[in-house]
Amino acid sequence: MRFYRWLIPFVFTLIFALPAFAQEKAPSMFIGADGCKTCHKKEKSGAQFGKWQKARHSKAYATLASEEALKIAKEKGIGNPQKAAECLKCHVTAYNVKAALLGKKYAVEDGVGCESCHGAGSNYKKKKTMKAITAGTLDGATVGLIKPDKKLCLGCHNDESPTFVAFDYEKALEKIAHPIPKK
Repeated sequence: MRFYRWLIPFVFTLIFALPAFAQEKAPSMFIGADGCKTCHKKEKSGAQFGKWQKARHSKAYATLASEEALKIAKEKGIGNPQKAAECLKCHVTAYNVKAALLGKKYAVEDGVGCESCHGAGSNYKKKKTMKAITAGTLDGATVGLIKPDKKLCLGCHNDESPTFVAFDYEKALEKIAHPIPKK
């Protein structure tokens, strides 16, 4: 009988506690624009990667090395804009994120990449997961996918920026549109 006194709580733990532990999802990691490219480069899937490459967001980090950026930084008392928090918070994806959450393909040079707007992609990047999200059988938010909105955009496109110009969300949205085609 004494043998079973410790066995029952142990079995109870195995049956009830471990499944909950096993279901905890890993933190989302930033896979980088190159990680997104795998599925989002072909015309039949919407060619989102190519559209992003042509857009200013993809060049946001490089812009910080321009003569104009250096001049503005100097006027504001900022050193190297490509190292300054005031600039990087909006000009790179995953600024100030722990290095352990940056995947192998993540690159600061990508500027404002896919995951700046859609969230860290490691938990939703699989084809099966994306198909379920697209089909409506899985809520993308449960795996870290963000549906960008005006509030998200205004996190950077606001009057804190030294080069701020009036931001028209609807017009900006048209410029960066990159939908997944309906099948």
